[in-house]
Amino acid sequence: MKIAIASDHRGYKLKEFLKEQLASEYEICDLGTNSEESVDYPDYAFALGEKVSNGEAAFGIAICGSGIGISIACNKVKGIRCAKVTTVEDAKYTREDNDSNIVAFGEKTSEKDALEIVKTFINTPFSNLEKHQRRIDKISSYEEKNNDR
Repeated sequence: MKIAIASDHRGYKLKEFLKEQLASEYEICDLGTNSEESVDYPDYAFALGEKVSNGEAAFGIAICGSGIGISIACNKVKGIRCAKVTTVEDAKYTREDNDSNIVAFGEKTSEKDALEIVKTFINTPFSNLEKHQRRIDKISSYEEKNNDR
């Protein structure tokens, strides 16, 4: 399974840690950034969103200072459901209920917590409950109707 990962300069160290930890289990596609030199997180979020949206990666991991900005930017890519999470429980529910395909978190997330969050996110299947699919379909329908705005 291919996992794409991207960060801005503030998330760089955590991105590198996660890459190293996940490389033995998954094919990792690193979309940058490649240093702690200041960059604009939307550039990396859009690249990550495109990689997941077009099916080149099964899931994505996004990291910035707070996790909020990069998650907002990822969600601008059609077909992306990115959730900024802070706990393993958040990761579980966003997969089960929302079929999220990118997980985002902030640079201050501990390495241990980040790894546990990512593994939970990747290994939790979508519930396929009708009520959850109906809600996802409404999001997709709105996205389709309003994609030219």
